[in-house]
Amino acid sequence: MTINDFSSFTSIPKIWPFEEAVKLAEHVRNKKDKSDKPALLETGYGPSGLPHIGTFGEVARTSWVSQAYQALTGKKAVILAFSDDMDGLRKVPENVPNQEMLKEHLGKPLSSIPDPFGTHESFGAHNNAQLCSFLDHFGFEYKFASSTEYYQSGKFDSALKRILEVHDKIVAVIAPTLREERRATYSPVLPVHPETGIVMQVPMEKIDPVSGTIQWRDENGKLFETPVTGGHAKLQWKADWAMRWYALGVDYEMSGKDLIDSVRLSSKICKILGGTPPANLTYELFLDDQGQKISKSKGNGLSIEEWLRYGPSESLAQYMFNAPRRAKRLFFDVIPKTTDEYLKHVENWQKSERGDDSVGPAEKEKKYANPAWFIHGGVLPKKAGSPISFAMLLNLASVANAERAEILWGFLKRYDESVSPDNNPMLAQLVENALAYYADFIRPHKVYRTPDEREARALIELSVELKKLPAEEHKPDILQNLVFAIGKKYEFEPLRDWFGCLYEVLLGQKDGPRFGMFIAVYGIKETIELINKAVKR
Repeated sequence: MTINDFSSFTSIPKIWPFEEAVKLAEHVRNKKDKSDKPALLETGYGPSGLPHIGTFGEVARTSWVSQAYQALTGKKAVILAFSDDMDGLRKVPENVPNQEMLKEHLGKPLSSIPDPFGTHESFGAHNNAQLCSFLDHFGFEYKFASSTEYYQSGKFDSALKRILEVHDKIVAVIAPTLREERRATYSPVLPVHPETGIVMQVPMEKIDPVSGTIQWRDENGKLFETPVTGGHAKLQWKADWAMRWYALGVDYEMSGKDLIDSVRLSSKICKILGGTPPANLTYELFLDDQGQKISKSKGNGLSIEEWLRYGPSESLAQYMFNAPRRAKRLFFDVIPKTTDEYLKHVENWQKSERGDDSVGPAEKEKKYANPAWFIHGGVLPKKAGSPISFAMLLNLASVANAERAEILWGFLKRYDESVSPDNNPMLAQLVENALAYYADFIRPHKVYRTPDEREARALIELSVELKKLPAEEHKPDILQNLVFAIGKKYEFEPLRDWFGCLYEVLLGQKDGPRFGMFIAVYGIKETIELINKAVKR
């Protein structure tokens, strides 16, 4: 598609959600169904476990594609959060109570198993409620769908009968991907045992597309005839995925790199059914601090609760926004950088919003290429952003050995007496995050280096020059220029070695913020004392 197809834009923003929105718009335009229904974007959820950081990432990314599509086309879009709660429970999760009770129900649909927490009518209902609460907490707009409700209510009935009509063609697609012993017995249809309630994986003895029934035997040899409609059977997941695309008319769904083959197979099945597979984005998987793929069973990842202890939810959104097609480390040390990256995007958006009416359309459209525009749903919050970076707060906490928020607010108010938790809610959040991050990751690893002779002379001169500065020149840019000048005078080459000295000698860490800003916030007198203490060390 060309920019002429989107007359409200002078150019399509060069950022991945708009690239995906163009794919989605082209898919919608080429659909056989030319009705004016909203574009349907699906995101799937396996409710055998609780929502996690990957759940957040997939729904957030799907939301941003929807947002870009609606901005680009002026048409509506709906996100369907689909829970496969009719899936049979294969193993008991380790992080739930009443393990022995759950073992008695292995193989049954999650929506038919008692809730081990005792709060909902089923295990599936409990985890679905957790999912909705999770999505609501982050302000996502979505429509929830239960696999059990869709199967039992008849919404899938015509599609399930169509599955029987093309049963052998589906088997021909899937069978080559299976081990030899499974090929002989494979069927995309899984009947629910009418006596035990278990989702059965058995060969079919007879398939009747006209009556919409299947015949099969259980492990005891007993023959059953089961309708595939009304929730009496479900589908193997690749066929189930394809059937949903076909039955619901799904226009877009993203998935992880580990599902590339599944997308390919499900797309083939969708075409066999007579449907069109949705537009798709394949995102990369997360890596741990050692560069290994994150595994829930290994526990080598970072939970969403852990992230939110050390950074605001907006920083997590920023992390998910960045380069979804590239594998990224998901570990604690990415939080500070990602947080400040988000704050910078907010600052840029605020600057563009302050432009007057003379600003041209192309200039105004810059916000559409700003991740903060997506993170905040296109509406800039009145009190968004922070006058102080997260890196700065971490360094203040480190130098002051801060254990309470009042200590950091004392420095901040001295730098700018107008700041307060009420006026700067993001700054207030960052203060709490900084205290937690400092306590857990910085304080245990602080190592101060003794300066060499040249470094000591440069530090002493910095303290002397700071003392000479009149109060009206205690400004970040002036202080930064002074630091630069002394580094050049003492011939630090490259100049970053001078800043490395400041961080390692004065702060006890490998890197830090713009040092001029640090001096302005921490205080001239306090910085001089810090230098004198380090030189005497």
